[in-house]
Parts: sequence; C-alpha cells; structure tokens
Amino acid sequence: MIEGIFVEGLVYGIMVLGVFITFRILNFPDLTVDGSFPLGAAIMAIMLTRGSSPWLALMLALTGGILAGFVTALIHTKLIGAMGNNEQMVINQGVNPEYMKLIGVGLSNGLVALSGAFVAQFQGFADVNLGQGIIVAGLASVMMGEFILRSNKIAILTLRVLLGSILYRGLMYLGRYYGYYINLTPSDLRLITGLLIVVSLIVTQLRGERKWSGAGAAPLNGGDPKQGAVGTAPDAKEAAATRGSA
Repeated sequence: MIEGIFVEGLVYGIMVLGVFITFRILNFPDLTVDGSFPLGAAIMAIMLTRGSSPWLALMLALTGGILAGFVTALIHTKLIGAMGNNEQMVINQGVNPEYMKLIGVGLSNGLVALSGAFVAQFQGFADVNLGQGIIVAGLASVMMGEFILRSNKIAILTLRVLLGSILYRGLMYLGRYYGYYINLTPSDLRLITGLLIVVSLIVTQLRGERKWSGAGAAPLNGGDPKQGAVGTAPDAKEAAATRGSA
C-alpha cells in the first residue's frame, strides 16, 4: 500500500508541478490541464499499441502537451495579456511577458501531458475521463504542500509539490479503500477534495494576516518605543534648540 501511494504520488506529482507553474508562478488560471493530461495518456497508448519505443512515446506526449500549452498561451496573451503578479518588473528586465507566458504555459502543459503518459503506463489504459478533476486534484496537492512547508527556495518548492501530491494521493487511497465502511461515493471524494482546497486557502490567508499584523506592530525606529513610531520627537527637540541658539 505504501509503495503504491508513493509511486502514484510521484507520477501525479509531475502534473502537480505543471499546475504549480501556471497557478503560483505565472498567476494564470490554466484550464488546459484537464485536456493535456488525457492527451499525453492517449499519445502514449497509441504509440505503445503500434509497437513504438516508450521513450519516443514519452517525448511525443511531452511535445503534444507543450503545443497545447502554446495554443492556450497565444489565445490568452492576445486577448488579455497578463504576466504573473508583477508584469511591470518583467518588462523592466527587458523580457517580453508574452514570451515568458508562452514558455511557462507550454512547459506546464508539457509536464502535465508527460504525467498523463506515465499514468497510462502505470494503469495500463488511457481514457478521456482521465482528465476529469485533474486540475482540482493538482490545486489541492499544491496547497497541501504549501501547508506542510513554507519556503521561497526552488528546491523546497519542488519538494513540497511532490510531498503534497503524495499526501493527497494517500488521502484519496484511504478514502477509496475504507470509504465503503461509511458508504463514500466518488462524488463524496470530490467534495472532500474541494473542502481540502477551502481549508488550505483559509489557513494560508490566516498565516498571511498574522504575518502582516506582526510586522505592523513592530517599531520602525530600531526597536525603542520611547522614541515614538518614527523617532520624530528627538528631531523636533534638536530643531528647537538650533532655532534658540540662532
């Protein structure tokens, strides 16, 4: 059981990493994930049934996902044109934000399609229904990983994405395996996934509010509360003394 959860979590973790790129780095709600995941699985299944090399099938699945992401990015940049949380910073660095979004969304969907190809190998079949709920599962995994670890280092960010995927798959496995004792249905599991996302959002929001409230309560003059918020009282006394001596 543990090995199955770990393997499934890592396989789907590639998809979660793609979701993380679009939703957290690019700040772009990419719904192409639900389509690029079964696309990668379908490419893998077709290539394997025709006797092609698995490595070639993986490369074609990755390429198909990247092309799907390119189409989405081109449509989005021509209609809306946004880039992450700070587009102006990207422009100031001399980088075209449309190119950055094209690369980011393409890479994201390429990873998602690659994950779909691995899932097709892991499960032994490919079906169009593989894409149902993938984006929700990816978001839940990302947020659960953020709940476990907090860091801005790229290595920790990648690790927590994988940990979130493993944890989510473990919870879903327990729900499927023991759910019949309490009459859980697949719809109930989707409801649990939605609740996990809501709880993660609430916890993240509370953490952010606590951080900002703590920073606002700190003195700005080096830590001496007797000098006031910005230390204006000593400056005023010096100015008065200067006028008196003049």
